[in-house]
Amino acid sequence: MLSEGKKKIYITRRVPQPGIDLLSDYDVKIWESDEAIPREELIKNIAGVDALFCMLTDIIDKDVLDAAGPGLSVVATMSVGFEHIDVNECKQRKIRVCNTPNVSTDSVAELTISLLLLTTRRLLEGVAAVKNGEWGKWKPMWLCGIELSEKTVGILGLGRIGYGVARRLKPFGVKNILYHDVSRVGYADDVGAKFVDFENLITESDIICICCNLTPQTKHRFNTLTFQKMKKSAVLINSGRGGVINHDDLYDALTSGEIFAAGLDVTEPEPLPADHKLVTVSNCIILPHMGSNTWESRNCMSETVAQNIIAVFNGESAVGDVYQL
Repeated sequence: MLSEGKKKIYITRRVPQPGIDLLSDYDVKIWESDEAIPREELIKNIAGVDALFCMLTDIIDKDVLDAAGPGLSVVATMSVGFEHIDVNECKQRKIRVCNTPNVSTDSVAELTISLLLLTTRRLLEGVAAVKNGEWGKWKPMWLCGIELSEKTVGILGLGRIGYGVARRLKPFGVKNILYHDVSRVGYADDVGAKFVDFENLITESDIICICCNLTPQTKHRFNTLTFQKMKKSAVLINSGRGGVINHDDLYDALTSGEIFAAGLDVTEPEPLPADHKLVTVSNCIILPHMGSNTWESRNCMSETVAQNIIAVFNGESAVGDVYQL
């Protein structure tokens, strides 16, 4: 049971300590597990809370809000995305919704470049070859990949992360950086990125990095028709949202030689089943959504959620306000 007096906060997962430390003046209860809280436990445990510190995996809908009761003033998620929260229902109840924008930009951009290099240079295949005893005498055509030097790299979505990727690509000596977004952005000039339409992005790029959000316009933007227009030597990297790619069509494109390789940090669904057919494809590297998996990023995310909650309690604007009441 939550105690009386202090503002009550429920945290739906074990989280980095910096955020918890900031909430030391409040009555904090935590679901002490690294695994997602079962829905029935969430509903059972949040009666009477003033704030909910949740994760992207927690579905915060009418039933959860009803279980929390009328005292709930803020739903603060430890994520950039907030599609798991019924924002309209919260707004009707005058409950603030806060996310953690900006904090994982560097870590996701770094991960994107790492995944790009893993994929283009076939590094995991090399690691597997050593482990499996397949490393023999030098062979001139064995495990040959693709260099970044003099290549054209396309970026779908030149927001904070896309810009971070572009900035990190420059020292590799890429020839061109192209980008497509809903509109041109002035800061693209800082990295010499050229705005093009989607058609030119997919036909001209040697490597394409998906760094955009999932919207009705980007849903399955990469499909059979798209892959047919891409270079057969093209590499596709996705650190944006899994649903931007039709996975069945990607499997066909990779196994038929329509494109060279793909690297995915995000999938549809998540987690991707271990027996999914894409897992069997040697020219597809799949990571378990590790974009923000650095201590720097996760500590900052935890702190930001706590700061958002405190700001709401104090009647102030929060860093991650999703909307204004």
